Amino acid sequence: MAKTMPAFTIGVEEEYLLVDKETCALAMAPAELMEECTAELAGQFSPEFLQCQVEIGTHVCKTVSEARDDLRHLRRTVARIADKHGLAPIAASCHPFADWKQQHHTDKQRYNELSKLLAGVARRMLICGMHVHIGIDDESDRIDLMNQMSYFLPHLLALSTSSPFWQGIDTGLASYRLTVFDNLPRTGLPPRAQSWDHYRQMVDTLIDLNLIEDSSKIWWDLRPSARFPTLEVRICDVSPKLEHALSLAALAQCMARMLYRLKQRNQQWRLYDPFLIAENRWRAQRYGITEGLIDLGQGCITPMAALVEEMIELLSEDAAALGCLSELQATRDIIAHGTSADRQRRTYEAALADGKEDREALRDVVRLLIDEFQNGL
Repeated sequence: MAKTMPAFTIGVEEEYLLVDKETCALAMAPAELMEECTAELAGQFSPEFLQCQVEIGTHVCKTVSEARDDLRHLRRTVARIADKHGLAPIAASCHPFADWKQQHHTDKQRYNELSKLLAGVARRMLICGMHVHIGIDDESDRIDLMNQMSYFLPHLLALSTSSPFWQGIDTGLASYRLTVFDNLPRTGLPPRAQSWDHYRQMVDTLIDLNLIEDSSKIWWDLRPSARFPTLEVRICDVSPKLEHALSLAALAQCMARMLYRLKQRNQQWRLYDPFLIAENRWRAQRYGITEGLIDLGQGCITPMAALVEEMIELLSEDAAALGCLSELQATRDIIAHGTSADRQRRTYEAALADGKEDREALRDVVRLLIDEFQNGL
């Protein structure tokens, strides 16, 4: 008897930075804000490593449309409560001009232990990301799909890039977040696991040596979740625009279903050497969608616009089955209008062209991020 196809449920986690609405600078979350959000968003809101950060997570959603309703509610609630305190959330992976040396981590046992364990590396973690959980009950399927889906991680990163600035400087990168995050141990592309047992053997080696307490301390770009029966996509910068976040979630969900569909036909996506995938990861990190990625099958660099059209064609059957065809097709909007990194740079350059000083131009970038978070809520 053929195995029943997984439901491919999704859950979305997002990290936000809190900024002062007047100065656009980072702001520490007041205790009252945290208490109000925790009360209204029971089980879906939590502090993050730094005191200027918060995290939200949707419920388990059957469809991207369901995730939209939940994510909109979460974003709207955080924005409304923050506004009462003169603050606003932004969904960007780096604040344009904040200094990480002036930030403080949240006083919780978990974060205190992380700060001690990771030393100076942890202090620079002024970054935010988006994680998409895809429900896959079978452990072996999770490992099989992790190996194949790694190919598409650079594509997801390129489309999500939202961190071109760091400490007031245009870094030249579309995702500076990964430059910071990759300083942590156990990050980057996942290794190729031969089976679930092989994966557990790797993890348990570190657990048995008391180096980590569980697999939640493994921060690969794609991993089996430590808490849920899901495959967790962790490569993406967080997206200021709600609809772009949903398109990325739809892409991830459809990719998992497409790869499982191949498996049912006794096929699989070709497994390329991680060295080559890492080159595409770097290109996505450096250029976002502007310079294209290597098509490893064709052996050429292909513009992201063409790659997006190929992905839409490849995944349309799965998107139709999952009810997210419109969200999949909406990835064209990212190509047409640029990623957040592109829009931030355009705003900054336009402000300078208007005669504004550098710091005021960077404040305009923050105001853009505030507006994009609010739009559509």
